[in-house]
Amino acid sequence: MRLKSFKFYSPSSLGEALELLKQNKGNAKLLAGGTDLVLQMKRKVVTPEVIISLLEIDELRRIEKVEGALRVGATVTHSTLENSELLHDGFQILSSSAKKVGSPQVRNRGTLGGNLCNASPAADTSPAMLVLGAQVYVVSQEGERNIPIDLFFTGPGSCAIEEAEILKDVIIPEQPPETLGVYLKLGRRRGMDVALASVAVLVMFEGKGEASIRRCRIGLGSVSPTPIRAKRAEEFLRGRVLEEKVIQEAGEYVQSECCPISDIRASAEYRKEMVRVLCVRAMKQLMGVRCPNLLRGKYE
Repeated sequence: MRLKSFKFYSPSSLGEALELLKQNKGNAKLLAGGTDLVLQMKRKVVTPEVIISLLEIDELRRIEKVEGALRVGATVTHSTLENSELLHDGFQILSSSAKKVGSPQVRNRGTLGGNLCNASPAADTSPAMLVLGAQVYVVSQEGERNIPIDLFFTGPGSCAIEEAEILKDVIIPEQPPETLGVYLKLGRRRGMDVALASVAVLVMFEGKGEASIRRCRIGLGSVSPTPIRAKRAEEFLRGRVLEEKVIQEAGEYVQSECCPISDIRASAEYRKEMVRVLCVRAMKQLMGVRCPNLLRGKYE
């Protein structure tokens, strides 16, 4: 399908990109990986007169540890997140979610910033970011501000970034010891499919080897207008021992907190049932890692 003609700019600094955004207010789109934007342009969903590429801005391509926290630039690709050694200590759930994004070709091109700003309820990295307690940093010519990830998604396809702002990076706080996480996704096929439902579960256990939960966060995708936290389920799990009865009841809490839609891909009822199943599976996987001798063979 032929694209409408447009002007293309590739600035080498954030300052230059922000000036171009100002000069072309209302007529410009930012390009990170382009895996969503180009499709939208082909379908005439958006028809920008100007494209401003962020791919030549060095500071947006960095991923680094800063005082224990993880700083991820907006144009860091999913394949980088999937393979980075910096995600081995407490941030594995982000690596796991990045690995579920599309195909290898899409992961090599698609970026974290693009995935978040596209604000799809089915985005793979969003539930992981919710449970990790990320902060999104955006910059404009007026200065910089941070947005808690819980407040970042405002509706299907919309987020809290204003027209004159650019997502600079995401800061993920250091996770406490004894923290384990799992991300699970259900699609109509094993790979390269948008999630019908997804669950990210991050649990901080009490002392080494114990199954008692100090804190739990559960992020859900594809079952609400935006990615959400299952806060009633999180509160229910706090202080409890992760065992069969508790796991099943937590799954029911999760099911009650979502409000999916029916569409051509799945019914609302199916999504509600599957998000419960995914939550139960995720917690059983965590229990299998935490106490392998107790669960070996039972849930494998």
